[in-house]
Amino acid sequence: MAGHEFPEPADRKRKPLADHVPSDVRAADQARHPCDPAFRHGVVVGFDGSTSSERALAYAIGMARRSGSGLIIVHVANRLPTTVWAGCEPPVFVDVPDHRTEVLGLELACADYLAEVPWILVERGGDICHELEEVGREYSADAIVVGSTHGIVGRIFGSVAGRLAKRAQRPVVVIP
Repeated sequence: MAGHEFPEPADRKRKPLADHVPSDVRAADQARHPCDPAFRHGVVVGFDGSTSSERALAYAIGMARRSGSGLIIVHVANRLPTTVWAGCEPPVFVDVPDHRTEVLGLELACADYLAEVPWILVERGGDICHELEEVGREYSADAIVVGSTHGIVGRIFGSVAGRLAKRAQRPVVVIP
């Protein structure tokens, strides 16, 4: 039931842009890819197929259902510094092909538990925290839900949840 549209409550409807908004700002907003208005004020959830992201998805489904909003599932593809391979300076980031999004999309499309809410899957590449916050901004999300990070990577680089909670402009819900 991906892409299902539902009426937006009257108290959430957006007012048209004011005439005093500069034309360059309007052009910049239109240049970005438009998001489906059915998912505005939805719930963003980071999902990579891990156990913690599955728990975050379950919680986000409940949140979206209770609030009558859509669910924006975000998978952020890997980006690794080239210094890992070449030892060059300064570090340059390259996109590593990530076919996991296609697999996740097929799994989610077959999931019965997602039939309760309208949802979409968004793929991004880059820093997980930045991309989750960017998607949240684009969709004017009411919240971002993420699973907690366990293990040595989280201890060395800091957890996604911790970094996101520090920089996000909207509520962040961290599911253990």
